[in-house]
Amino acid sequence: MSPKELLYLEDALNHEKHMKTCCTQSADAVSDTTLKNVISDMAAKHQAVFDKLFHLL
Repeated sequence: MSPKELLYLEDALNHEKHMKTCCTQSADAVSDTTLKNVISDMAAKHQAVFDKLFHLL
């Protein structure tokens, strides 16, 4: 991989990590069970994308 491609992957990994953290914090902050489940599912999807990108390396 070129250095530019590695930088792109690093940015994508950081973005997915940040979004998972935001979703997890938001899920912890809400009291509505349905909304908490939706946000938790979003956090799991961001973690899955992170894992897929990481395995490319």
